[in-house]
Amino acid sequence: MTDYSVGEAAGLLGVSADTVRRWIDSGSLGASRTVNKRRRIDGVALAQFAQSLHDHPDPHMAARESTRNHFTGIVTNVVKDKVMAQVELQAGPFRVVALISREAVEDMGLVPGVMASAVVKSTNVSIELP
Repeated sequence: MTDYSVGEAAGLLGVSADTVRRWIDSGSLGASRTVNKRRRIDGVALAQFAQSLHDHPDPHMAARESTRNHFTGIVTNVVKDKVMAQVELQAGPFRVVALISREAVEDMGLVPGVMASAVVKSTNVSIELP
């Protein structure tokens, strides 16, 4: 099972670690504590939370990347057929969808909750692991 620290989750969602802590403290985002009292966030729960941010975006979050960039985020959904797959990635306030081969998805282990990067240039998008 994939889980993330508060700092990693903040980076994936494009917010500060303090914002993630406030979401946890308010009950908006679930987290558990390690034996060392560190907070860890389940990858699938973080993916669902990231998707909910897309459904209700914050208009005050501004884009910080150009169109030729790597968008590191969290995989929120994967739909596979016999040959191809659709991968959805939430990178901060940005939702990126890529169509790649099913074989690539399986080789990379892309499932909801996994950190990945969308590499964007023109109209082509590919997914790679950081």
